[in-house]
Amino acid sequence: MPRSVNAVASRARKKKILKRTRGYYGAKKNVFTIAKNTYEKGLKYAYRDRKTKKRNFRALWIQRINASTRQYGISYSEFMNMVITKGIQLNRKVLADLAMNHPEAFKKVVDTVK
Repeated sequence: MPRSVNAVASRARKKKILKRTRGYYGAKKNVFTIAKNTYEKGLKYAYRDRKTKKRNFRALWIQRINASTRQYGISYSEFMNMVITKGIQLNRKVLADLAMNHPEAFKKVVDTVK
């Protein structure tokens, strides 16, 4: 009895990987084993960096709030402490957006907490 290999499924698997590695440099786009390794490593980086992106944005928001509050003579930590004690329900993302794009509104927030 001849051996059954299901070439249709294995070709489809290879095509799926090679389609997703289109645009890579050299053998990473057309040699299946190298393309598969590169693709899997890319998925690992994507998973890791989805977490890192959140960390980086929070750090960016903190830097922007700190730079804006120092214009009014207070530090970031003092400002955030006053925001929390006054019960203002604005998160760092919104505060950073106000500081960058609406400085007059941010000044009102600073005056409110002082």
